[in-house]
Amino acid sequence: MYSFKRQSASSAIFEIFNSVLMLIVCFVTLYPIWYVIVNAFNDGADAMRGGIYWWPRQFSLDSFQAVFRSEGIMTAMGVTVAKTLIGTPVHVFFTAMVAYAFSRRELVGRKLYMFIGTVTMFFGGGLIPYYLLIRDLHLLDNFLVYILPAAFSFFDLIIFLSFFREIPPGLEEAAKIDGANDFKIFYKVIIPVSMPVVATIALFHGVYQWNDYFTGMIFINDTNLQPIQTYLYRVVAQSSSNQMLASMPSGMAVSVTSQSLKLATMVVTTAPIVFVYPFLQKYFVKGFMIGSIKE
Repeated sequence: MYSFKRQSASSAIFEIFNSVLMLIVCFVTLYPIWYVIVNAFNDGADAMRGGIYWWPRQFSLDSFQAVFRSEGIMTAMGVTVAKTLIGTPVHVFFTAMVAYAFSRRELVGRKLYMFIGTVTMFFGGGLIPYYLLIRDLHLLDNFLVYILPAAFSFFDLIIFLSFFREIPPGLEEAAKIDGANDFKIFYKVIIPVSMPVVATIALFHGVYQWNDYFTGMIFINDTNLQPIQTYLYRVVAQSSSNQMLASMPSGMAVSVTSQSLKLATMVVTTAPIVFVYPFLQKYFVKGFMIGSIKE
């Protein structure tokens, strides 16, 4: 009895400590986001005085009006939406198709391909060879630079492969008896029963496409083809925020500063994916658990 009480007391102390620690971690993680939002909705000139931590002191939407007045932000938003909507299904289709081929034991050289693919996950040629490759493929200042290089991922292939191996082989055998070829089996049998992993990979890559700023920064010089995250980078670097301030009406410019423009742009560019993510988080968790537990 004494041992049981001591163990219960230890468990309670651990639970309390763990809860407090998790609350601290959550606060440290979420407060910077809240700080950005609060200051973005505050009057820019007033925010320069500091002292704003929890709520806007002088609520103002002038910074957001200035952001949406910018000619480039809507174009950049359109590029991001387009590359996310196009690049995600392309990536899912090609990665799933290659993973299905890898799942077939009769594939000649399967172990060699797996070894080569695994090496590419840890070693790369570097930025300069990659840039030269993109240049030789005529993808500089080309919208396809967002789609083609990201059409396949070996890491996502492994996730697909783990799921495909759990599909009963009897499904494929039944389809073959009905006269279906490999490609028809893939999109008529394999894909429909693999929708959980398809949704998971689609979310992985969709978030990547939305958040990717590096591709637009390195391979795109045409501002009409730059995504919203690259636009945000330019604003944070002040090359665009000063231009936005110069183009504003004189009355609005009094309450808007370069810093408030940066914060408002951060909120505008990250809000869509932040609002979507909580509803789809279960698919991300399931994606990491695929293949890890077998009944």
